[in-house]
Amino acid sequence: MSSTRPATPIIRELGRADYEPVFAAMRAFTDARTPETRDELWIVEHPPVFTLGLGADRAHVLAPHDVPVIQTDRGGEVTYHGPGQVVIYLLMDLRRNKPGGKLYARQFVAKIEQAVIDVLAAYNLAGERVAGAPGIYIADGPRKGAKIAALGLKVRGNGCTYHGVSLNVAMDLAPFTWINPCGYSGLATVDMRTMDVEPPLADVQQALARELVRQLASDVSDVQDAALATNNPN
Repeated sequence: MSSTRPATPIIRELGRADYEPVFAAMRAFTDARTPETRDELWIVEHPPVFTLGLGADRAHVLAPHDVPVIQTDRGGEVTYHGPGQVVIYLLMDLRRNKPGGKLYARQFVAKIEQAVIDVLAAYNLAGERVAGAPGIYIADGPRKGAKIAALGLKVRGNGCTYHGVSLNVAMDLAPFTWINPCGYSGLATVDMRTMDVEPPLADVQQALARELVRQLASDVSDVQDAALATNNPN
């Protein structure tokens, strides 16, 4: 495999899966990968779970109710995953994803955010970045500033990444009020349904996966060759 022209990532659909086994599988995959290992994107929907990033303060979990709270090794604060949310984990080697040079972590984040913005635009929703607050926020209207997508990553010293991005489609949003999302007290959180758009979850999963591949590909023409697989990572 060429270090400057990598194969497009394998896309795996994991269905609905508990968080902890998927977290363990991401770490195991990254531990075992070599410079020749194909990059992968894992599409998953989690049962209700709060996850804590390395910088998280447990005081931001205000009232967990019966939702599990799991410590992770991603960046960031506390967030919520649950049914009706698209989650895509990016198991990438940034050393290989470099259309014109090394892809640095900041560029990687920008590409992920742009993929979300472009998917929202396809559904006539305007998303935007907010300086210093990773994720995507509603850009206009009465819900301007509400968060609709979150991201948290682990980038190892060798340039290999895991964890990823979540986009709220049609969720029970109440658990977001039981935490300070991403460490921000009172941060409003919405989903696509709140914005009067409710596409099938599978459609948004595939749209976001393909847009991530397009954004991250070293050669955009390779996007047509993105491999689709429906098997589990182990």
